[in-house]
Amino acid sequence: MATRKVTLSLDTGALEYAERAAKAHGISVSSWLSKAARREAVRTGYTPQRAPVAPSAEADEAERAAAEKEMRAQG
Repeated sequence: MATRKVTLSLDTGALEYAERAAKAHGISVSSWLSKAARREAVRTGYTPQRAPVAPSAEADEAERAAAEKEMRAQG
């Protein structure tokens, strides 16, 4: 999946949660935040506009589908 470097500002508590959760899952904070943002977008009903599927978009679509499946499993 393609990545893009960004600068974010998080409150101290949110960053602590993210750091602890990432460590518990054995992944980087960046990876954890990326997955959390995708899950939250799916949870709140975001659906991306359909565009021609490029190779990197296929990976994004697979991750989005996995996030939806995970959310449904959690109830």
